[in-house]
Amino acid sequence: MVFSSLTFLFAFLPITLILYYLVPQKAKNVVILISGLVFYAWGEPVYVLVMILSTFIDYTAGRVIHANDNKPKVRTAALIVSLCMNIGLLGTFKYLGFIIESLNAAFGLAIPNPNLPLPIGISFFTFQSMSYTIDLYRRQIKVQKNPVSFMAFVTLFPQIVAGPIVRYEDIQNEIDSRTITEKMVGDGISRFIVGLGKKVLIANNIGLLWTEIKALDYGSISAVTAWLGILAFTFQIYFDFSGYSDMAIGLGKMMGFTFPENFNYPYMSHSVAEFWRRWHITLGDWFKSYIYFPMGGSRKGLPRTIINLLVVWTITGIWHGASWNFMMWGTYFGILIVIERLFLGKVLEKIPAFFSWLYTFVMVVFGWVLFDAVAPGTVGFGDVFSQVWTYISAMFGGNGVFMDNAATNYIVNYGLIFAICIFGSSDVLKTITEYIRKKAPVWVQYGFPVVNTVVMLASIAYLSTATYNPFLYFNF
Repeated sequence: MVFSSLTFLFAFLPITLILYYLVPQKAKNVVILISGLVFYAWGEPVYVLVMILSTFIDYTAGRVIHANDNKPKVRTAALIVSLCMNIGLLGTFKYLGFIIESLNAAFGLAIPNPNLPLPIGISFFTFQSMSYTIDLYRRQIKVQKNPVSFMAFVTLFPQIVAGPIVRYEDIQNEIDSRTITEKMVGDGISRFIVGLGKKVLIANNIGLLWTEIKALDYGSISAVTAWLGILAFTFQIYFDFSGYSDMAIGLGKMMGFTFPENFNYPYMSHSVAEFWRRWHITLGDWFKSYIYFPMGGSRKGLPRTIINLLVVWTITGIWHGASWNFMMWGTYFGILIVIERLFLGKVLEKIPAFFSWLYTFVMVVFGWVLFDAVAPGTVGFGDVFSQVWTYISAMFGGNGVFMDNAATNYIVNYGLIFAICIFGSSDVLKTITEYIRKKAPVWVQYGFPVVNTVVMLASIAYLSTATYNPFLYFNF
């Protein structure tokens, strides 16, 4: 079953939280564990066993690493088992079919494709669990001896399927003992509602436009239609993913956890490198900690730094999906960051801020073309490149039509939601909110609960009637 709505979450969440608050401290991790398994099994009734297997092996590997502190070969062997298991799961479920189809297309083979369904969020929970054994091997964290507590860490249902990627060191002081205050619960509820509104009221509505345009013939659309389509996806993926991250962080606060932030207004960036310091922050930190820095980072000279950056960004693309467009997407950003490292970064710092922002935003938008302007099931590199090139060509008038009636209708029908997206992806609202909290009279601040209530009710009303409710990052 695919997670296509929040209906189950709304039915599941109140029961879980009530039970969580009622049980004693020692039983709270049991509630987290059971609720996480139930929540995941609702979407993946079979593949929940894959997650349990991954968790059990990493827990056992951690115990072996800890028990053999003076036996480096044993510790290394345990770490290798953990890495091979997690990478093997990713390779089998996420990339095996793509590799087979690519070999068949390239060499005219007929290797059977098992077409294994992709377990929801496998890239998230394997990375999360793997970080534990790596950090334990590095002696950066303490071993978790309680299997329930360790499984609770992996199965934390607020962020189990789409992040943020919570490393064990992020919550090691909270996993066995945490304090839940009224302020944390209140802040958590508010953060959850903000995320819900982002996802349901903004991402879903602007996403409808991209879904419609993506289904058109790229070889016949006007330039304005092409730009409107990819801009719609640009905002959809931000509000979808950051909205889910906000909901996860809010739910974590309600349960006594402080999850790391995952977004920091990335579309306000003035360089591509800055964009990636603000977008999917936990994934970037993961790759820096476990791939880029171990390879030498920027400590071994410029040529080695360039190689390291290109390798990391190629892997980043592969992490997002088993398709040539994701590899092209990762390599594209790797090249842009290398160019900024070589000379462009200094140029962007000197030119007017508007132009550095415009450059960055346009480059990111082109990146989203690589990311999603490819029809599902497209396998061959040539076919993928052809679709991407046709779309980019349409953006620059390659079809001989700058604007048509369809584009006019899109602007009329989606103009308001585009304005909301532009406003919501900036920090203007945050600045206004902070000013009100610090300077405005108390009676004005009473408006925040009212706004939250309106957003919550509007979101529930939307969910009760809408059929379009994708979660983009559940696919990764």
